[in-house]
Amino acid sequence: MSTRTLPLLFINLGGEMLYILDQRLRAQNIPADKAKKVMNDIITTMFNKKFLEELFKPQELYSKKALRTVFDRLAHASIMRLNQASMDKLYDLMTMAFKYQVLLCPRPKDILLVSFNHMDAIKDFVKDTPSILSQVDETYQQLIEMYTPLSNGEFQLIRQTLLIFFQDMHIRVSIFLKDKVQNSNGRFVLPISGPVPRGTQVPGLIRIFSCAGEELTRLQFKNGGNYSSALREGSFELFGDRVTKLGTNMYSVSRPVETHMSGASKSSAQHTKVNAAPNPLAKEELNLLARLMGGLEGQKPGSTDNGFRVNLFATDEEEEEALISRPDELSYGVINIQATKDQQTNAELAKIMGEFTESGDQSPSASSKGDDLLAMMDGL
Repeated sequence: MSTRTLPLLFINLGGEMLYILDQRLRAQNIPADKAKKVMNDIITTMFNKKFLEELFKPQELYSKKALRTVFDRLAHASIMRLNQASMDKLYDLMTMAFKYQVLLCPRPKDILLVSFNHMDAIKDFVKDTPSILSQVDETYQQLIEMYTPLSNGEFQLIRQTLLIFFQDMHIRVSIFLKDKVQNSNGRFVLPISGPVPRGTQVPGLIRIFSCAGEELTRLQFKNGGNYSSALREGSFELFGDRVTKLGTNMYSVSRPVETHMSGASKSSAQHTKVNAAPNPLAKEELNLLARLMGGLEGQKPGSTDNGFRVNLFATDEEEEEALISRPDELSYGVINIQATKDQQTNAELAKIMGEFTESGDQSPSASSKGDDLLAMMDGL
């Protein structure tokens, strides 16, 4: 497993989350000032310096549950609230969109261009807020310095790590189904046409050489697709044309987006439950979560009058039905950090445990903003 995958996974999932929330805020006619505050608060938290220091440290990729807990916290970093069904749908859309982008990357290195497209969009969200923009630019430089020197082999390892992370996720998304890029079982349809990867040639020619390196003969064959020569190289600089459209906002044209559990997902989840075994990395996952969450600064309590709820479904009834019908095995429960010896041996973990469990000491305004994650989830 690659130790450089986590920052790219976080940045790309975070970018997709912002695309979706921006679309829903507009669809629900949330006042512009409140919508802007939500986006600014989430981006400020995403690019918090202490948080990113932990994120960029060399570390293995851990469970979906740990990352889901971080995104729960991020989504509730402002005055916006999401019920559990809407949060489940948000995370499903985020993960399936990025999974599709990873699958479509012509070269493993193009994952970095996808990440830069997300970063470009995030910068655009906060272009009128210089203080937040500087946070984003600083992270941009970190990404450039860390990833542009990597070899093709290292990017291949990152791509394989991401695909392993996503391999059991087969959520059907209405946009993908309508565009016929996803089958009814939730698996994606990969194209057999379009430009070939940069640095390669259109398939269809076999050249045979002698031991001396002289070309002896050429054989033509049908490649079975409709390929074209590679497009120009995308820019890996702070500013530039990324060329690829992967990682850009697919919600820019307003279309209803629904997610559905496929039969394959249900059966695989049940299979996972039956064969569940103690995870030897459980302690490491908790420590990862503690470090990441320790980097998220708590938001100052605000007036409950300013809070509002966002529904990712067409109606409240649909949201309630989705929550009831979703199999328990597929719900991303919040990690419950037990009060054990870790309280004495790991001060950071103990601090996070305290933040998660002190629901009785919080003011109503703080609870309404989701600052206490367990209290927030218990109330859904």
